[in-house]
Amino acid sequence: MLSATINRYAYGSLRPREDRRVTVESVDFGSTIEVGLDEDTAFDGELDLVKAAVYRFGAPDVGGYDLVLRSNAPPGSGLGSSSTVMVALTGLLAEHHGRTLDEYEIAQLAHAIERVDLGISGGMQDQYAATFGGFNFIEFGDRVVVNPLRVRDEVVHELELSLMLCFTGTTRASSKVIDDQTRRVSEGSFDALAGLRAQKELAVAMKSALLRGALREFGELLGEAWKQKKRMSPLISNPRIDEIYEIATRNGALGGKVTGAGGGGFILFYCDFTRKHRVIEALEKAGASTMEFSFEGKGLRTWRA
Repeated sequence: MLSATINRYAYGSLRPREDRRVTVESVDFGSTIEVGLDEDTAFDGELDLVKAAVYRFGAPDVGGYDLVLRSNAPPGSGLGSSSTVMVALTGLLAEHHGRTLDEYEIAQLAHAIERVDLGISGGMQDQYAATFGGFNFIEFGDRVVVNPLRVRDEVVHELELSLMLCFTGTTRASSKVIDDQTRRVSEGSFDALAGLRAQKELAVAMKSALLRGALREFGELLGEAWKQKKRMSPLISNPRIDEIYEIATRNGALGGKVTGAGGGGFILFYCDFTRKHRVIEALEKAGASTMEFSFEGKGLRTWRA
């Protein structure tokens, strides 16, 4: 899998307490909870991800704390915000509990809390991307291998000028889309399997184009990856997404792809810079909102103040 991190972040602050209580304020969800480290966990749908992390790290000889969490990417947007928050929280709690974990261990633990402890459907790419940061080609198998890519500065700058995000206007629960894809693959759906194989091949081709600086080729491959992704489930696209995509390509976008599982969130478009403003104007005239961004080369960072 090919991944890159952008300048959208998850933030967390932890202040130790002298008792065994934990308070959590989620700015994104406008919710505040308080739990006791010596009490049974009530997974009731309110900040369950945070509760699972708190109790995964729980120890009888470590006191409570006050947590504040927020992100500048909306939940359900396809930008990996929930997994990025989980990575930030895992790093915070590891620091508080005096556990020295490397990047692989942080990503693995964040994935285990989200996917194993709570049983939320999804992959593991977001946790590794957020933890390591930068451009990476990630191989998943019996073990995960993160290969940092040495993308030339001029290629990164040109990518930033040529790429844009367009919000579809809706967020979604990615687990529903992923469950449908998984079911189709397990049932041997020809389209789902062919789409999955093609996306793996396209990830390798896109990595090669990126390293060679062949960005027009990269943009066209991005569009082909979207065609293949849609084969995996009818829930991945919808009439509004198709409309936005058609408007963008008609006005000069070379290709694009919905970020995350699909069904809503953001679409990433590649446009020649000389036509990018026209694409933005056409999309905003159609009621869609657009966003430019820059790439972020660093992953998880924690510090004491």
